[in-house]
Order: sequence, then C-alpha cells, then structure tokens
Amino acid sequence: MVKVIMGVKGTGKTKQMIDLINSAVANEHGNVVCIERSRKLTYDIHYQIRLVDAEQYNLSSFEVLRGFICGLYAGNYDITHIFIDSLCKIVPSDCGPEVDKFLNWLDGFSEKNNIKFTVTISADAELASDDVKKFF
Repeated sequence: MVKVIMGVKGTGKTKQMIDLINSAVANEHGNVVCIERSRKLTYDIHYQIRLVDAEQYNLSSFEVLRGFICGLYAGNYDITHIFIDSLCKIVPSDCGPEVDKFLNWLDGFSEKNNIKFTVTISADAELASDDVKKFF
C-alpha cells in the first residue's frame, strides 16, 4: 500500500506525517523507518522510529532511491512501514513522469514485500498526474 500526501508548502503535510509516524509505531508490529532530507523531525517522532537522513547517502536519482529502499529491506525484513518525507526534495526533481514511475514501482514493492509506504510531495495536488492521484 502506498499513500501520497501532496500539497504546497504550509498545507500541513509534515504535521500529518508526524501524526501518522507516531501512530504507526504504536499500532504496527514491526519496524518503522522515516526517510527525510535532513534531521528536522528528530524531536517530533518517537525514539523507536529509525530516522534516516537522506542527505548523508546522496540519493541523487530515483534509481538510487529504489536501491536504497531495497537495501533497507534486505537488511531488516521486519520493516512494516516506510515514510518518505518530501520525495521531490530528497531526489531533486520536478515531480514529473519520474515520480509516477517511482510510485508505481513502490506500489509493486509494497505488495510483494508487505510493506506500507507513506510519501509526502510538496507540490499542488490539483496538478498531480492520474498516476499520483491514485495514491491519494
């Protein structure tokens, strides 16, 4: 399952993400991971969440991010939920067709490995493609 939270800056995406992350640690029976561009959520999320600062790993393309996610899972099969905060900032992109392709891959990976993904994208939800909208 992939869920996308999309909106322009200031629409409450991060607050919603924090609530979902903290809820996941209480309700899920596996490990929860949060990938973000910096460590700004350090004091907002529960200490049991594995917080990954994407800037330390130079995730310069969606292909690299796919490999990174596969590596996370290969190292820990107990992961039940991965949160990705600000996808188009972690992998610098204009939220075009590359994002559609990545989200579709993520959906397949999710089903195959029984992992939930929640992704935030900072962009106008009205301009989202149909491929992105199916994950709202």
